[in-house]
Amino acid sequence: MGLLKLRKNKKYNYTPRYYDDKGEGNPYEIKHKFDEFRTTVGSNSGLKTKFNNALEDYKKPDKAANRRILIIAAILVLVFLFIIDFDLSIFFS
Repeated sequence: MGLLKLRKNKKYNYTPRYYDDKGEGNPYEIKHKFDEFRTTVGSNSGLKTKFNNALEDYKKPDKAANRRILIIAAILVLVFLFIIDFDLSIFFS
C-alpha cells in the first residue's frame, strides 16, 4: 500500500534556452549551501541508512566547537549565579 514510502519527485531533463555551458552546473538547480558536506542529503534510501549516516556525522569530533560550547556554558552558569546572588566565596578559603 505504501503508507510509509515517500513519493519520489519527478525529474525533468530541461535545458534553458540561454544556458551557458561554460559555467559550473545548471543555473536553475536549487542546491543547499552545505549539501556537499552532508552525508544525510541525497538519495532517498531507507530510514536505517539515514539514521546511521546521521550518527556518523554526529560522532566526528570537533575540538574547537566543543571548547567553544564549554566556554559559553561556563559563562552562562556564572551569569545565572550572579543574577541569583550566589555567594562564590564558599569555594575559596
